[in-house]
Amino acid sequence: MAKKPEKPSETTTVPGREITVPGVSLSPRTGGQAACLVLIYGDELGKRVSLAKGALTIGRSSKNDVQLDADSVSRVHCEIRTSDEAVTLVDRGSTNGTYVNDKLAQGELVLCDGDQIKVGGAIFKFLTGGNMEAHYHEEIYRLMTVDGLTQVYNKRYFLEALDREMSRTRRHKRPLSLAILDLDHFKQVNDSFGHLAGDAVLRQFCAALKAVIRREDLLARHGGEEFGLILPEIDIAGARIMAEKLRATIARTTFEFEETKIPVTASIGVAERPEELLDPLELIKEADERLYDAKHAGRNCVKG
Repeated sequence: MAKKPEKPSETTTVPGREITVPGVSLSPRTGGQAACLVLIYGDELGKRVSLAKGALTIGRSSKNDVQLDADSVSRVHCEIRTSDEAVTLVDRGSTNGTYVNDKLAQGELVLCDGDQIKVGGAIFKFLTGGNMEAHYHEEIYRLMTVDGLTQVYNKRYFLEALDREMSRTRRHKRPLSLAILDLDHFKQVNDSFGHLAGDAVLRQFCAALKAVIRREDLLARHGGEEFGLILPEIDIAGARIMAEKLRATIARTTFEFEETKIPVTASIGVAERPEELLDPLELIKEADERLYDAKHAGRNCVKG
């Protein structure tokens, strides 16, 4: 009796490690194109899972094709189904739900290139296209500069950009200001509505800010619920005006998670680079101290 062939496995090289996903073919196709998931937020950042014909499960149990060991993830959380026609996602009755582009997944959803899938605290990005290797490596490059949750620049890129801007403004004798923004009582949001709601608020917060800032401004997640905004060619008076505009925008924005409205305000500290200042960390410290003043003045205000 002929031995039944085993499903092939893929060994994928990821920064710092190799990951083998059992039962996944080396050259999956869907509609004539390869497809994969890339972990853009969570442990094992940059992990790639190729998608072959058939079903792949994601969940907390070790029996899943992709295991996420977190309390917010159900034993079998969701399923990805791949055929020649499409790649679809189905929630498997998870406790906390599966989200696609911040919307609760209901029924069987067809995935499109670039869709973001949130499972517990992890976020996968769905990629498909003719040149999957190039597509994947472009995404890995983005992960070096962009925060996976909020899709604004990360702290590393922020510090590098601030150093460059300070050198440029010193050389050309132009003004440069910095704003540090912090969500007020964010711990209460997590405690009252859950961490998934907190993540949604952070994403909506950044989307609201990006709709207001100039193209040349640089917004970054400095850490947790704190964000930095580099304001080239703006002095302290202009920085205060911009910061107040951002504060008012956040105060009137409706933040929602699963149809529940969540009140959100922000405190902002602003500082201008003195002509003699060379160290970016000193400018951050100055703006941070003004943020501290805003917190002690009752929050939901601008100081600087």
